[in-house]
Amino acid sequence: MRHTTIEALSHSYPVHIGGDLRYETGRYFPKSYSSILIITDETVAAHYLPDVKKSLSQETVFSHVIPEGEKAKSIETFYQLHTKAIEYGLDRQSLIIALGGGVVGDVAGFVAATFMRGIDFIQMPTTILAHDSSVGGKVAINHEHGKNLIGSFYAPAAVIYDVQTLHTLPVDEIRSGYAELLKEALLADSDLYQSLITIDLSSLSSQDLSDKLLKGIKIKAGIVEVDERESGIRKHLNLGHTLGHALESLLGYGYRTHGELVALGLLFAFRVSEKTFSLELPYEQLYTWLKRNGYPLNMPYVEPERIISKMKKDKKTLRTTIQMVLLKGVSKPALMEITDDNLLEYLDGFQKELAQRNS
Repeated sequence: MRHTTIEALSHSYPVHIGGDLRYETGRYFPKSYSSILIITDETVAAHYLPDVKKSLSQETVFSHVIPEGEKAKSIETFYQLHTKAIEYGLDRQSLIIALGGGVVGDVAGFVAATFMRGIDFIQMPTTILAHDSSVGGKVAINHEHGKNLIGSFYAPAAVIYDVQTLHTLPVDEIRSGYAELLKEALLADSDLYQSLITIDLSSLSSQDLSDKLLKGIKIKAGIVEVDERESGIRKHLNLGHTLGHALESLLGYGYRTHGELVALGLLFAFRVSEKTFSLELPYEQLYTWLKRNGYPLNMPYVEPERIISKMKKDKKTLRTTIQMVLLKGVSKPALMEITDDNLLEYLDGFQKELAQRNS
């Protein structure tokens, strides 16, 4: 088993990574609780909810299952969960467990942040992607005009990451989570990037995955600990997300996984970086690896004006000028403002290039 500690502004919290941790969940609690509410989704509930509940058989435990996917990050689900917490009699000494992927973690964490002005919650990620979202303390729900526009900074009491739960992931979710690992490596660890870019996703071992997930978490922790409230370098974590978030909203949540669209965003960031800084990045290496591992690199053509309009609703936009995280090299991020005229040209060219190469 692996351990690390995240130093948040409000408190430090442990991250435990290993196999079969769900069978002894309470062992990793930082303290005792009056009652526990486990929030999970339909798919995860079928696989892992009984194991977690059995491990907490001596506790007062309730559970509630929400729909799967981004549609659950809604004001309706948020309100419903508050109602359930009240009906179950949760108090200020209660705990919420987010058992699932990033969606469950975001909405359950936001409920914990706002129920009785804030109670403890623990992240129990069950996807590779959630290694990124489970640390850093950002919790949110979506608005119809944009992703994660309603939320807060609220750190968990602990992260309990049972990597055995990753073996039931569909292949598109494996691709999704691995894209975030690539992002972290591109930001801060060129050796990790070179290691990641040689792997065949169909043959990942639990040991290898645990090691790489811990490295990714440590990269994010290092950034978050310096800038928890996203006033400076934490914005670098948006690498690949400026385009990725816009496409998620425009194409419909669930059209592709979050990470698959972030992968497209990484490619786009490479192209814009090359044009902005007059340099050459390993674009072809990344493209070839994504293609070989089954990432969907084709998509319907979307008018660049519509993409830019959606980008301007992103939280990173500054005075209506779009900011993008670019790279001056692997592990050399830079936050740059990009003019609308340049973005129109880049988006049109990028989409046409992908269409031509994937026709």
